[in-house]
Amino acid sequence: MKSSTPRLFCFGLGYSAKALALGLMAKGWSVSGTCREEETLAELQKLGIEAFRFDREHASPDITRSLAGATHLLSSISPDGQGDAVLDCFEKEIWALAASLSWVGYLSTTGVYGSRDGGTVYEGDALQPTSDRARRRVQAESRWLKLAETGLPVHAFRLAGIYGPGRNVLGDVRAGQAQRIIKPGHMFSRIHVDDIALVVSASMARANPGSIYNVCDDEPAPPADVIAYACTLLGVSPPPVQDFAIAEQDMSAMKRTFWADNKRVDNSKIKTELGVELLYPDFRKGLQACMGSD
Repeated sequence: MKSSTPRLFCFGLGYSAKALALGLMAKGWSVSGTCREEETLAELQKLGIEAFRFDREHASPDITRSLAGATHLLSSISPDGQGDAVLDCFEKEIWALAASLSWVGYLSTTGVYGSRDGGTVYEGDALQPTSDRARRRVQAESRWLKLAETGLPVHAFRLAGIYGPGRNVLGDVRAGQAQRIIKPGHMFSRIHVDDIALVVSASMARANPGSIYNVCDDEPAPPADVIAYACTLLGVSPPPVQDFAIAEQDMSAMKRTFWADNKRVDNSKIKTELGVELLYPDFRKGLQACMGSD
C-alpha cells in the first residue's frame, strides 16, 4: 500500500541529489538518504534531511528502517571496482518495498555512449564506453534497468557534464586555473544541476518504468567557448589558447578520459515525453545564473 505522503530515499546525497531533495522538500516531501562522510551528516540534518552514513565498509543499521518508509527511491552512487554498492548491499531490502514504491531512479552518465567523433547519440543507441569507469557505469545501469523488467519502476538518467552554483568554470577563472584548450571539432554537452532536478521531478510525475533519458542542455559546445564566456561575465581577459596535444601531456588520467569522448547528446525525449522546458537551455544562461549565486 502506497503512502499518501511522498517520501524520497536517496542513496548518495551528493551535489545533484541534494538539489532534487531540497526542491521536493519545498513542496512538502519528506527526504532521507545516505552520504559517505561523517561530517556531511550534520550539514544534511541542518537542512532537514535525515541522513545516514553508507559505503561498502560502513552502513548505518538505521538505513533499512528509513528505507522502509519510502515511496520514491533514487540512487546517485557511482559504481566502484566491485560493482554497484547499493544493489550489492540493499537489493533484497529494495525488493521488499516493491509494493510501496511509485518510482525508482538511477543517475547514470552520457559517458556510457563513448565517442561518436562529434556525432549525435540517442537513448536507443548502442553503448560503447571508452574507459573502465564508463564500462563500470554501463554494468551498473544495466543491473538497475533489469529490475524494471521484473517489476520495479526503474528509470535511468544519463547526465551530461554537471555544473551549477559552486561548481562551474567561473571559480576556475577567478582562481586563475582555467585552461582554454583547443581541440578542433570537439564538443561537450552540459546540464545545470537545477535542470537535473527538474527532469527527475518530471519523471516522478510521469512514471514510465524502464525508460532512459538523456539529460543535457540544448547546446553542446567546446570547453574553450565556455571559458571565454565566463571571462566575459567576469570582465577579465581569457587565458591563452592551448593546443590539446600539448595540454594533454600534463593532464591527469581522469581528465584524459573526459577528453576521449566527442559527441553531441540529443535531449528531445525529456521534452516530448516529460514535457520539460529547461531553465538553462545553454551554458550562457546557466553561467549568468551562477554569477548571481556563487
